[in-house]
Amino acid sequence: MSTEARPPQGPDPGLDAIMSERRQLMNVAYRLLGSLADAEDVVQETYARWYALSGPQREAITSPGAWLTTVASRICLDLLRSARVRRESYVGEWIPEPLPERAEWISGRPASGPADPADRVTLDESVSMAFLVVLDSMTPAERVAFVLHDVFRYSFAEVADIVGRTPAACRQLATSARRRIRAAQAPATPVAERAGIVADFRRAWEARDVGALMGLLDPDAAVIADGGGLVSAALRPVEGGEQVARYAVALASRAAGLTLLERTVNGQPGLVAQQDGATVAVFAFDIAGGRIRRIWAVRNPEKLRPWM
Repeated sequence: MSTEARPPQGPDPGLDAIMSERRQLMNVAYRLLGSLADAEDVVQETYARWYALSGPQREAITSPGAWLTTVASRICLDLLRSARVRRESYVGEWIPEPLPERAEWISGRPASGPADPADRVTLDESVSMAFLVVLDSMTPAERVAFVLHDVFRYSFAEVADIVGRTPAACRQLATSARRRIRAAQAPATPVAERAGIVADFRRAWEARDVGALMGLLDPDAAVIADGGGLVSAALRPVEGGEQVARYAVALASRAAGLTLLERTVNGQPGLVAQQDGATVAVFAFDIAGGRIRRIWAVRNPEKLRPWM
């Protein structure tokens, strides 16, 4: 989907209204796909389809915003269905693409640079890495029904038109998705507490203190890494608090000149690893009961472009 949306030549009084939907489309597409690059492609394709319509066809659409969201959601649904096939050839674990905090993204790019899609993604609990990982375990139809209804408050009748099922079937899909969410959710940890635990983890990691790291990790903690076959990364999860602590220390010993920075990752406290000024990894954390349960380490350079 490399087609760029090209507005028709000449004045278009409705252009501003149409383009103002871009933020909403990015918000929907990123949550459905877990990939900023794919979400941007979906938005471009959606606008291309809008401008492929004739003038009378566009004028006959009573709610352009709803039309755009419907088209984008259907494209996402098709991508989700094909993603399972593409993932079979993916090297190692697949992790959703991490998003920086909006202000950090903007400060990291020249003021004259082009607007970036991340500026248009609203960061909230529905884009936390833990939430996106659960979404990724759902069937495509479950994910679309749940995200559109529970996150964006579309009616089941509207969802049914997108998914191609009855409203009752979409209600069942959303119910099934909620069960998955509840089963994976832990009691919420205040952001300040999360930030403190991540900061303590960074200091213990830098000090290569296995004991301190183990004190911060849940006994059943795990590290899941995503190198995409492009850089070195554990191909399978590293499981167990002690094993995770020793794995982290081993990494620190091998990576000379690594700098760890505390940053916002998908709206939650996280870490960014830099080497010679370049971002080489982004870490997201799942914290419950004062301990770290999961660490998602994204090393695939194609998923780190927003952090460069």
